[in-house]
Amino acid sequence: MLGSRRAVCKFAAQFFSVAVLAGGLAGAATAEEPRKGGTLVFGVIGDPPTIDCHAASSFATMHYVSPHYSLLVKLDPNDTTRVVGDLAESWTESADKLTYTFKLKPNVKFHDGTPLTSADIKASWDRIRQPPQGVVSVRSSVYSRIEAIDTPDPMTVIFRLKTASPAFLGIMGSPFNCIYSAARLAQDSSFPDKEIIGTGPFVFVERVRGAHWVGRRFDGYFDQPRPYLDGFRAINTSAASVVSALQSGQIMAQFRTLAPSQVDQLKTALGDRIQFSSTAYSFMVLVAFNTRKAPFDDARVRRALSLAIDRWGGAQSLSKVSSLMFAGATQRPGSPWAATDEELAGYPGFSKDIAASREEAKKLLREAGQENLSLKLVNRNINDPYTSAGVYLVDQWRQIGVKAEHVQLDVGQLMTSMRGGAFDVIIDFVGGEAMDDPSIELGRFVSADVSSYNPSGFIDRTVDQLYAKVDSSFDVAERKKLLRELEGRLLTEAYQVPFLWLNRTVGLDSKVRGFVISPSHFVNQDLATIWLAQ
Repeated sequence: MLGSRRAVCKFAAQFFSVAVLAGGLAGAATAEEPRKGGTLVFGVIGDPPTIDCHAASSFATMHYVSPHYSLLVKLDPNDTTRVVGDLAESWTESADKLTYTFKLKPNVKFHDGTPLTSADIKASWDRIRQPPQGVVSVRSSVYSRIEAIDTPDPMTVIFRLKTASPAFLGIMGSPFNCIYSAARLAQDSSFPDKEIIGTGPFVFVERVRGAHWVGRRFDGYFDQPRPYLDGFRAINTSAASVVSALQSGQIMAQFRTLAPSQVDQLKTALGDRIQFSSTAYSFMVLVAFNTRKAPFDDARVRRALSLAIDRWGGAQSLSKVSSLMFAGATQRPGSPWAATDEELAGYPGFSKDIAASREEAKKLLREAGQENLSLKLVNRNINDPYTSAGVYLVDQWRQIGVKAEHVQLDVGQLMTSMRGGAFDVIIDFVGGEAMDDPSIELGRFVSADVSSYNPSGFIDRTVDQLYAKVDSSFDVAERKKLLRELEGRLLTEAYQVPFLWLNRTVGLDSKVRGFVISPSHFVNQDLATIWLAQ
């Protein structure tokens, strides 16, 4: 059945076959030697709301800026359960997991020619975990366990933790943890939102707002002979024009995802001139209620709106027209941490008896005095998956007598509404950090005065305590038990509730080589391994 954990494996196999038949996985041509030269042209939906990695949460930032930056460590795109070095040449951890010592790669330079040292790592990470006044760091709370960062010499950096976590290295590998110049930060702590100076494979050349973004090969890149490309051009495109841009050859790739109908259209039009790769996405669409305003400060109202959503039916119908494909709670379906179908069915909002759930929802609304509830649903103006999700949710709530106005904004406007609390209900997402681990996926579900990213604004100390236990236990069975308890609490209180998880499908011109798809569209976006065949 579509939407189940078994379906993850089934559809992964199906899409793998599609990828091979359509011209082979982009990284599968192992007999070919990478060649240098050429410019990769790809599409990005929308302008970046910020160009500062530390403040970013959208691909509309990272698909532009990732090629310019490096990380201390990063997730292995071939196996995102592993962390590999980027700027770090090696590292050790103490027996108590409270001290991590990193040795840096020698002769790394910023694009302005200055050498990278441990001071740059410290300054960047201090900015991430303790942002100065006026600087936004949306993941600062995730790194609150870092007590101190020491730099005993230019090539060594030591992270000292207050408490141990089984997910610490994975969290450090987040694609958003870009390393900036300490000297530039000392001059202006907000410079990364104004200019691009990194140590990544490509030097920033030009940005024309609303049109394009250009980078060229950094000949001083530390990981030679990469990058292979002469440069890249990212074209600002719209969701509606992605297929025509690929079909016409205006772009060679769009690294986010394509809907099934778009894949079918491109296969028919281009045949073996296009190739596809696919995987279950570490990306989930969720519904966040603004608990700071009535009536969404009432758990009965929030739970009623969650109970009205037929997630299993939605997985069946929406997977035919969008990337929305799998029912799941807070962990990616198919991951070792995901709830089973049987466990899911016991959570509020996941019962397969949708008629009974909707009767319970109507009862809760009556008890709350909200039988004639009207609300404004704020959403991104991106068709897949957001428009599809929003239209579906409006219809689901109609069936319990709720009138919902669907308002779609560009990413910048939506982020302003979210941060200012100017919404009733908002469609948001979980995902992008990419490593399957509950400590990572649950970071945004803790109280607003603990989390640096909690649009619902709720305070729940029970949730915080359960998360702290999940985040500190190194025993897998115990972590799973605590995780199920925490998910039950979250879905009962319904501050922000999962809707559906996605499938990721990337379409590439058949000349593109070296791309490795991962469960996240944020991982492996520096373009260092990509090259163009003749």
